[in-house]
Amino acid sequence: MSSSKDYRFLKACRKEEVDCTPVWMMRQAGRYLKKYRDMRKKYSFLEMCKTPELAVEVTLMPFEEIDVDAAILFSDILIPVEAMGIDLEFVESKGPIMNNPVRTAGDIEKLRVIDPGEDVPFVMDSIKLLRKELEGKVPLIGFSGAPFTLASYMIEGGGSKNYLLTKQMMYNSPGSFNDLMNKITDTTIKYLNSQIEAGAQAVQVFDSWIGCLSSLDYDRYVMPHMKKLFGNLSKEVPAIHFGTGTSAILELLKEAGGHIIGVDWRINIDLAWERLGYDVGVQGNLESVVLYGPEGLIESRVKDILDRVGNRPGHIFNLGHGINPDTPVDKAKFMVDTVHRLSQR
Repeated sequence: MSSSKDYRFLKACRKEEVDCTPVWMMRQAGRYLKKYRDMRKKYSFLEMCKTPELAVEVTLMPFEEIDVDAAILFSDILIPVEAMGIDLEFVESKGPIMNNPVRTAGDIEKLRVIDPGEDVPFVMDSIKLLRKELEGKVPLIGFSGAPFTLASYMIEGGGSKNYLLTKQMMYNSPGSFNDLMNKITDTTIKYLNSQIEAGAQAVQVFDSWIGCLSSLDYDRYVMPHMKKLFGNLSKEVPAIHFGTGTSAILELLKEAGGHIIGVDWRINIDLAWERLGYDVGVQGNLESVVLYGPEGLIESRVKDILDRVGNRPGHIFNLGHGINPDTPVDKAKFMVDTVHRLSQR
């Protein structure tokens, strides 16, 4: 049994020496697991997110099956957005759809900054239950979407390839865009701090769509909100700041905040860390589709990342993005085992 201070994941977050490199996977509690698919035949995705006993069961699956070094709460980045006043549904094979997208100043005015304890109590209940289940085993990560990613979902009405509507609001109605970002940022601060209060031992902020912005646009339209977000998070737990397509703005992500910067697969991790500076930790960054390849390839790619890091304290092994839904479970387990085996100190 480990005390919470001895968890290798949390030690790596603090840039302390570890016995081997900790590893977990984004979206690790999901569709690639048979138990998860079986549950989805009985319950809708939102039902599973909003029923603490189900969310706990799904959160525990990858820890029980694959031996990851941290559990991440089973939920969705859009849960607080729904509570802000968005009519949200998840459509099979299409993903999330917002039936009342945010396009005008009037739409933004109608949105509310949430009270997490009142509006999404099931999230906090799930965290409290999970802490009891996981005590002495692995730590629990809470999470949220980042303001820009959530804003883009709300403006576009769902996913997007070019973010035309989001960027048009940014450029043509910067005041309205700023108002929207402020409301989402204030909600996200409350949401993450409530998760920490409920027992989350680390938090991750997912800026999944931020790679669509130029450095100029990030600096002008997003940076102030990210600094406000990270500046107002509880200092009791480490914060991971992750985005995709961020090779051009890594330094800006660091400036925005976070103890650990998540790095996607498009850049070598040693180069990324050198650019970021060694005063922050890094998380990443195996290309997730490598897990469909032969074991020899997986092992060589894991070794390459570990060699580039060279046992420097502060590295958390992860994929460069979320695990894909039909990834072979045995390959995911092989990757985790290989990280542990090759990184033994």
